[in-house]
Amino acid sequence: MSRTIASNAPRINAIATAVPECDVHTRYTEWAASQLDDERKAKLFRRMESRGGISHRYSVLSGKDAALDFGSFYMREEEPGTRARMERYAAHAPDLAMQAIAGLPSTEGVTHLVVASCTGFLAPGLDQIIARRLGLAAGVERVSIGFMGCYAGVTLLRTAAHIVRSDPSARVLAVAVELCSLHLQQSQDIQSLLAMGQFADGAAAVLLSADGEGLALGQGLSLALEESGDLITWTIGNSGFVMHLSGEVPGKLGEALDDPAVQETILGENPPTTWAVHPGGRSVLDAVERGLALPPDALDASRGVLDEFGNMSSATVLFVLDRLAPEKPASGIALAFGPGLAMEGVRFGWIGSDA
Repeated sequence: MSRTIASNAPRINAIATAVPECDVHTRYTEWAASQLDDERKAKLFRRMESRGGISHRYSVLSGKDAALDFGSFYMREEEPGTRARMERYAAHAPDLAMQAIAGLPSTEGVTHLVVASCTGFLAPGLDQIIARRLGLAAGVERVSIGFMGCYAGVTLLRTAAHIVRSDPSARVLAVAVELCSLHLQQSQDIQSLLAMGQFADGAAAVLLSADGEGLALGQGLSLALEESGDLITWTIGNSGFVMHLSGEVPGKLGEALDDPAVQETILGENPPTTWAVHPGGRSVLDAVERGLALPPDALDASRGVLDEFGNMSSATVLFVLDRLAPEKPASGIALAFGPGLAMEGVRFGWIGSDA
């Protein structure tokens, strides 16, 4: 398949993003440190967390719940169960999704709706709830992408693009919404606390079609590393969804990206000039930069999103694209990483309205 993006390629006409009001990053640090059984470990955690490249993270929790005060959602004798967490998801996920959609110019004429989320389940699903709240026609086609993790944002875009390729008259609304803060776990493991300290809540909405100007989407790519299935896992337990993020991930990722065959797949004969890399953490971005020998400023947009919002799972790469779109990049690639360890990507490039 050619790496050139065709003039009639599906394109992102608009992107809008949203986060909740409550910034919980500083309070989380103290709560997490209080889980550790001695001050030496607590000091080590605080030092390591301060180097994570994150200043702010937002949560749908509010008031005493967000402050992690005694008697609040997470500060009880027993951790909240999965049912309690899913009740919060059902109450807040649709609202945050609608907040992001409200930032789009218009949803008039939408023919297809694609929704990605891995932090909650409900039925009728988010796709039906969003369609009803928007007053979309009953015949609008819907797709839900669930539990894929952080790279679902790329899968969301590729799915929407496939719809437009099969039906050039389609107007696709694609939405990613994640409430990662509903899955905090009590732990005395520093690595687990650091991993939880990266995640946050956020939503992004995208309009795609076959006409108008925007970021045109081209060839997709997928890569699953051999013998890496235990590096990133996302398990449903009795007290929410438990994330395991191995400290080996950055090293394994850097090694994989340094492989000439992998570099050929990603870079090709004409390497992209713009990089929309999912900020799965500072060390992950460092590994991508090192593995692909990128210039020091190549991942500035990703690092900026990480600093201002943290890792919002599938929605995060869309925040990065939103930051890059005003630059009208001629050629780029979006990459995201998740359970597996696996990578999903899609090529993009700006296309004018007269294309």
